[in-house]
Amino acid sequence: MDTPATAHGRLEHFPVSFFAIVMGLAGLTIAVEKAEHLWAWSFKPSFALLALTALAYAGIGLTYLTKFLRHRGHVAEEFNHPIRLSFFPAMSIGLILLSIASLEYASGVALWLWGIGSAVQLLFTLIILSAWIHHEKFQIQHSNPAWFIPIVGNILVPVAGVQLGFPEVSWFFFSIGLVFWIVLLTILMNRFFFHNPMPAKLLPTLFILIAPPAVGFISWIKLHGGMLDDAGRVLYYIALFTTLLLFFQIREFAKVKFALPWWAYSFPMAAITIATMIMLEKVGGAFFASLAPLLLTLLTLLIVVLIVNTIRAMMRGEICVPE
Repeated sequence: MDTPATAHGRLEHFPVSFFAIVMGLAGLTIAVEKAEHLWAWSFKPSFALLALTALAYAGIGLTYLTKFLRHRGHVAEEFNHPIRLSFFPAMSIGLILLSIASLEYASGVALWLWGIGSAVQLLFTLIILSAWIHHEKFQIQHSNPAWFIPIVGNILVPVAGVQLGFPEVSWFFFSIGLVFWIVLLTILMNRFFFHNPMPAKLLPTLFILIAPPAVGFISWIKLHGGMLDDAGRVLYYIALFTTLLLFFQIREFAKVKFALPWWAYSFPMAAITIATMIMLEKVGGAFFASLAPLLLTLLTLLIVVLIVNTIRAMMRGEICVPE
């Protein structure tokens, strides 16, 4: 059992990347909601998953708030860290994802979550892009797929925003996310091709490459009234190819010891799963009819593995410790 001093130390080193857990759980919740409608499930596990996700967000949020109140210096260090900085928008992304997941159950709550999440996301985007522009410390080796996180949040906004009656606001955020996704992708490809490989512990963040085109596809469909066009197909198939490319490198990922960055697998897998279910809905055919349930099964198993390993790591004292 932790002593007060140990618990104090754990709080001091509680990382902002814990919010990635909420993104993964919310992604699974939304994917299951989509499956309930697509395949007309008689049972509704999505409500229980939504409750679990909300509790996870509340627990992680309150813990990080306590850290902010007691250890502001360490929070400032994270915010000035070239890699950890990108995880702060996971707070606002979590709110946006909760708004998407709760649309079916409580549209009023969803509106508040979406409004607050979108406003905070815009603020984080402005702060982080300003930091990148006026920096004196960032090097090419600091660039990694986690840099997409501030951008992915913007692309997410239309998923709930259109249904809530804010199409122009949704286009505003979508435009930011789409253009800067292309800019950041170029920077990252330069790093991958011409510089040293990323540290092994950051390899799971490569899965974040799936998220922008997959989420972009989902938002594109929303912005076009549910219609699938050629631009939508391009976004989906880029996401699908990226997924195949990463699975082709599965041996490299298998070598990585479990740590919190493993949660980077979860939300991108949820995004491509949801996008594939939309393709099944719009296009049909044996390929998507087979791929959609396969991805949903893999996503569910992945989340279970991540939860079990996270609990084990916490019990062994391997998380919330100095690096």
